[in-house]
Amino acid sequence: MIYVPNENNDPRINLAIETYLLKEFKTDEPILLFYINQPSIIIGRNQNTLEEINKEYVDEHGILVVRRLSGGGAVYHDFGNLNFSFIMPDDGNSFRDFRKFTEPVIAALHELGVTGAELKGRNDLVINDMKFSGNAMYATEGRMFAHGTLMLDSDINEVVKALKVRKDKIESKGIKSIRSRVTNIKPFLPADKQNITTKEFRHEILLKIFGVANEDQIEKYQLTDHDWERINAISDEYYRNWDWNYGKSPEFNLERRQRFAIGSIEVRLNVVNGKINDAKIYGDFFGLGEVKDVEDALIGVRYEKEDLKAAVAKIDVQKYFGNIEAADFLNLIY
Repeated sequence: MIYVPNENNDPRINLAIETYLLKEFKTDEPILLFYINQPSIIIGRNQNTLEEINKEYVDEHGILVVRRLSGGGAVYHDFGNLNFSFIMPDDGNSFRDFRKFTEPVIAALHELGVTGAELKGRNDLVINDMKFSGNAMYATEGRMFAHGTLMLDSDINEVVKALKVRKDKIESKGIKSIRSRVTNIKPFLPADKQNITTKEFRHEILLKIFGVANEDQIEKYQLTDHDWERINAISDEYYRNWDWNYGKSPEFNLERRQRFAIGSIEVRLNVVNGKINDAKIYGDFFGLGEVKDVEDALIGVRYEKEDLKAAVAKIDVQKYFGNIEAADFLNLIY
């Protein structure tokens, strides 16, 4: 097995490294990749991004939102979380065999003193029935990866806030995340390991997976300038691309209703590929002009705050609805 050292914290780069090693790096040897991401939400391939995140909180706190290649649910990453990825040829028997790829990690944790760590269900690692690791897989053209999280010391309050969706009615065909009780690994480490950092934890796990005493005994591959050129191109094509992170969301319908002093306004939107495909507005407000003008002005707009803000700025909101501000209407539809 080859280890690829990596000190990047940008998930848009780290997922691109993983994709490059999967699709373009020519070797029959299994590869081990670790990455530690800055605060971010990683969305499953088949999920509706907006259905999984607290968009207002995410925007306010600068949390990156990136869609990955693999299926499964949304996960929150921060500097207290270690991600691992095993990349290799697909032998036809390993896909969906989560035990095969989590056993080395569980064994490493046991050696570190986390004796209660175990695989539960299909793809979760737990301690005392509390989840500390979610795992997923992806296969293409004879190769595959199996990757997962290891929550060493993540800010669980941030996990809850970032993944808490507003209670508006959203209906889509996206795969929903199942929220479980979560825990960090650190409280279950021996006393002499309680101050371990995520990088030190990575080092310990690395040695134990390879069964060696120091890193010099591990076969490593350092990414070259050519590798980085392709990695950055993949990042631009996918993980830095709004169309991939948001536009690839399954079609969804959204309904929002609010009572104002001028009456109630109800908005129903159909969003396809991240853009408003149809809009209907109802209510008991008194306005001038045809509300269809407003509906037409929203069609084709990306369901993204800045795009919607620009579209609403062109609408004479008070003409159509009465004495409300453009910001009030924007908050209703987004």
